[in-house]
Amino acid sequence: MSILITTIHVIVCLALILIVLLQTGKGANMGSLFGGGSSSSLFGSGGASTFLTKATTIAAIIFMVTSLILTSTSGKKQEPSVIEKVKVTQTQDVKTETPTSAQSKQPQAESSETDNTK
Repeated sequence: MSILITTIHVIVCLALILIVLLQTGKGANMGSLFGGGSSSSLFGSGGASTFLTKATTIAAIIFMVTSLILTSTSGKKQEPSVIEKVKVTQTQDVKTETPTSAQSKQPQAESSETDNTK
């Protein structure tokens, strides 16, 4: 279900971008006064504005609805995180004497023995 809604959402998003780019700007009427009219356009002189306006409205409504559906469905999924899935085992800390610490303790013991013999 989520994949279907996501696919519809992406298609409507691309359609909305194309519809908005096809629309003429607000200042296009000034250009038509000097011979740059849109009478030879694809939809005719006035047909493009009403068709593209309605198409923009419909695409925007579908875009908003799919956005809300995707938001509400994504909030309901609560899978445990990876950290919660891992079981923690407790280990005991065993203090082992490293060779360097054993060697450093020997000269101190010898020096204390030499001090006792004096």
